[in-house]
Amino acid sequence: MKAPPPYEPARLEERAALAPALGDPRTWPVASWPDPQPLPEGLAPVAPFDYAMLPERLRPWVQDVADRMQCPPDFVAVPMVAALGNLVGRRCAIRPQARSDWQEFPNLWGCIVGRPGMMKSPAMMAALAPLVRLEARALEEWTAAQGQWRAESEIAKARAEARKSEATKALRKDPNALVDVASFLSPDADEAPILRRYTVASATVEALAEKLIENPRGLLVVRDELPGWLAGLDREDAAELRAFLMTGWNGKDGWTFDRIGRGHRRVPAVCLGVIGGAQPGPLGEYLRAAMRGGASDDGMLARFGLLVWPETGGAWKNVDRYPDGPAKDAAFQVFEELDALDPLARGAEQEAPDGPPFLRFDPEALEAFTEWRTGFEAELRTGDLYPALESHLAKYRKLVPALALAFHLADGYHGPVGFASTLRALHWSVYLQTHARRCYGVAQSGEVDTARRILERVRKGDLVREGFGSRDVWRPGWSGLADQKRVAEGLGLLVELGHLEEWQEPSRTKPRTLYVANPKAVPVQH
Repeated sequence: MKAPPPYEPARLEERAALAPALGDPRTWPVASWPDPQPLPEGLAPVAPFDYAMLPERLRPWVQDVADRMQCPPDFVAVPMVAALGNLVGRRCAIRPQARSDWQEFPNLWGCIVGRPGMMKSPAMMAALAPLVRLEARALEEWTAAQGQWRAESEIAKARAEARKSEATKALRKDPNALVDVASFLSPDADEAPILRRYTVASATVEALAEKLIENPRGLLVVRDELPGWLAGLDREDAAELRAFLMTGWNGKDGWTFDRIGRGHRRVPAVCLGVIGGAQPGPLGEYLRAAMRGGASDDGMLARFGLLVWPETGGAWKNVDRYPDGPAKDAAFQVFEELDALDPLARGAEQEAPDGPPFLRFDPEALEAFTEWRTGFEAELRTGDLYPALESHLAKYRKLVPALALAFHLADGYHGPVGFASTLRALHWSVYLQTHARRCYGVAQSGEVDTARRILERVRKGDLVREGFGSRDVWRPGWSGLADQKRVAEGLGLLVELGHLEEWQEPSRTKPRTLYVANPKAVPVQH
């Protein structure tokens, strides 16, 4: 949702010119007051989910799950797409321009928003089921390898002990006997098998770093309720973990840390995705804190490009049928193929042996992406967006090409990323912008609610329409009006929209700020 429309410049200039002449607004005639603008109402509309945005082999399974659960398809599609991109991780990048070295990885951050009981968690778990199966298989293979490794280690240890024992016997018989020095050396232990991880729920910086050293292609952080987790990361003792997570968003930068007992450790490139859910209330509170310039105002939530808050109304129906087996098998097969992805076999380039392989757009796709980006960058620079929303949308520079790459690989294509996959990604950008505006609008709705409560107090006569200060609003402790910051925001919005006029009342010390009610907004009762 964009900012409420300001007064037209001509009206602003007119009021600025009139104010000195009119003086105290308490003496203004009614005709001199501007017509107040209405307060924003309701949630911003959002685009419905279009199944055509999904890769063809994933589409039937998302439809089946959403229908059987009677939940919005967004709740299934977004976690599945996040899982898809993060499964690719650092194994393949996309270079969105024809010649430059700008590249992005498809590790994606997503959040599904809905009231409690709207099936967010079950839908997310169903979407992540292919990853769960991959993890279960990896654990089974690791357990078997671990048993084999332990047995081989014991055998090597026994052989070494036997050689040492034979050498010792020989030396007892003849101190000058020739023995192999290797008989007294401890054998070098083979590296223990590494457990392939796909997801993590919660961990310290050190634990996450160790897991990424073992799993350099990246990990997906899965959280049920994101706002509480994010608020916890605002604490001073969680600053390092927060910084580590934010570093993981671009998937490019390394991280070095030193710990007593572990020595110097380095993650060559921190690559993390995040997926989780949120309720509107906690999300709004978190966003309001960020937009007020608090600890949350560091761009953390802006990284959640796959942020959706779909409509959840409509008629419910009882669906009791078996899952669509072929659709499920096709979707799971996509994840199997991506787990075994060989980017070079898919036509990716590699500039250095230790560098990540990458793909570019084909000519038609490049033209479409460049056209989109040209308009997108122009819109970002208009100044019409709230700073927090502007920061969020700016992250689409990574999101759109990353989605195009993920869809291209999921559909089994070879060579440059084509027009069909790019068109799907551009469709997502349009769809996601509407949801971002709704979510950021929740933060603004707090100001609107406060403003409405203030106007109601003026209408009731609890606040003197001829002049009251902010202290008069928050000091009584009225419901929704006890927080000084929120009261100040509500008063500011009412002034901006012409419902109140700010007036500096002279005094012996410093002037006192008073708010005078616009009689056109709050008519005098006779």
